[in-house]
Amino acid sequence: MTEYRRNFITGGSFFFTVNLADRRLSLLTECIDDLRTAFRETRLHHPFTTDAMVVLPDHLHAVWTLPEGDTDFSTRWRLIKTSFSRKSALGEPISTSRAAKGERGIWQRRYWEHTIRDEKDFARHIDYVHINLLKHGLVTRVRDWPYSSFHRMVKLGVYPEDWAGDVSGLDGEFGERP
Repeated sequence: MTEYRRNFITGGSFFFTVNLADRRLSLLTECIDDLRTAFRETRLHHPFTTDAMVVLPDHLHAVWTLPEGDTDFSTRWRLIKTSFSRKSALGEPISTSRAAKGERGIWQRRYWEHTIRDEKDFARHIDYVHINLLKHGLVTRVRDWPYSSFHRMVKLGVYPEDWAGDVSGLDGEFGERP
């Protein structure tokens, strides 16, 4: 079995990519209120700061900062996934191994995590979160996607409303595996 190594930095900032098991579904945007509730419920007992986030139909990207003295982002993701799954009445196919563990088949078991190293890395990942939806061709302007912290960042003066301009089709490497 593969041994996964997580970098647990107390009070650290982390970039995450979390995917649905079936990437053909649009469950995250279709059930956005359930996802928001899952985040609120989790933050109530396990606080963290969402520095940036974008929710796409089949996956999400987020940058979090944990409180000082806390390293446990794994529990937070488990609680968010569990809460969202309990609210979803999808009736998705469940593999034998998932059924044996009492799991639903909504989420991929694992997630991508990257420890933010410094301010430049932090800014680069925040930008990546906000521009990622253009890569997927969901909109041609970042401001047109409703499920993004970009709108909060505009209000805070971090980004201008027309950040990234009007894009139709992007080419290049964006840090994701094909």
